[in-house]
Amino acid sequence: MHKVLDNIELLVGVGESFELHVKGYSMLPMLGFGDDVIVVRRVDAEEDIVGRIAMFRGARNQIIVHRVLSVNDGVVVLRGDGNIIQTEECQRGEIIGVVDKVRRERGKVVDCTTPRWRRRERLWLVTPRWVRGKMLGAMRRWLDYKRKKR
Repeated sequence: MHKVLDNIELLVGVGESFELHVKGYSMLPMLGFGDDVIVVRRVDAEEDIVGRIAMFRGARNQIIVHRVLSVNDGVVVLRGDGNIIQTEECQRGEIIGVVDKVRRERGKVVDCTTPRWRRRERLWLVTPRWVRGKMLGAMRRWLDYKRKKR
């Protein structure tokens, strides 16, 4: 699996998609609350990705999936929904793809382009930071408890 991720940019052409399991808490509550699988579609350089959940390679060569906050002069600013303050930057050409769908742990497939999904995203992002912090703390504790029980 790690060999595939090392070369994911070369293996997936524009318009093609692939699936990956979500790990970590950085995209809570939209992703990672259970055993989520994301469907990532490769995008071309002209596609508008602001507000979308995008995949890119981080500074330590790891694959990261975070929300695009802005794109200015080819520099993309991203932040995980589960992060209150910290942002990352990458070049527009370093975006591997965007998340189009999420397959939840019980098999339900959610389309990330629907108005309902987009409303949920906006609602979370406009919630005051201190409220999001409290909610994220509770979610992380619940997930840690749930994972220890397995």
